[in-house]
Amino acid sequence: MSAIYSKLTNIQMRLKAPKSQYNNFGKYAYRSCEDIVESAKPLLSEQGLTLLMSDDVVLIGDRYYIKATATLIDTGDGEQVSVSALAREPVSRKGMDDSQVTGSSSSYARKYALNGLFCIDDSKDSDQLNTTPQTENNSVPAGVPQTVREYFQLVTDWARQNGSTGFVLPLVKEKYHKNRFSELTLPEAKAFYEQFNVWVKAAMAADDAALMEGV
Repeated sequence: MSAIYSKLTNIQMRLKAPKSQYNNFGKYAYRSCEDIVESAKPLLSEQGLTLLMSDDVVLIGDRYYIKATATLIDTGDGEQVSVSALAREPVSRKGMDDSQVTGSSSSYARKYALNGLFCIDDSKDSDQLNTTPQTENNSVPAGVPQTVREYFQLVTDWARQNGSTGFVLPLVKEKYHKNRFSELTLPEAKAFYEQFNVWVKAAMAADDAALMEGV
């Protein structure tokens, strides 16, 4: 086995990145890019490795993505190993200027590049696209708001965490043929909240498939 991969395996086995962040709307803990980096630093130093991270802006179809790359470099022989991840930039985000929107997408993409590099399993995190902020029996967690407006807050908060705010309104129109989330009934708003991540994942998969057809 190559020396850098042996060192990386050692780090993967020992790295513990705590979920020190908390989402008040969704009532779940999660880890950030910074949490992973801070946990990895002592192990990287011990193994004689340097971690570099970089971003590129990639145009796919008519939408821009941030492509983050995490690269490990062996300070002894210069050998490298890299992992990349993509995060779609939302069209806009309330209360943020363009640089903040890009920065948010960058943090998200970098986190998942690091997840891939260090084999961190976030499959049970509520900021993932393959799970909703629900309990394991798939019921609505205790304390979830019971008004359309409060469900909208839950949806938009999750969407901000996942760089998918641009999907909210199009999915409202596609699934319920209504122009605004506020026009949904309470059962519709609840169903939207519970299925939003599934629909986003499907939409992204369709985009990726269309992209591959053009390669």
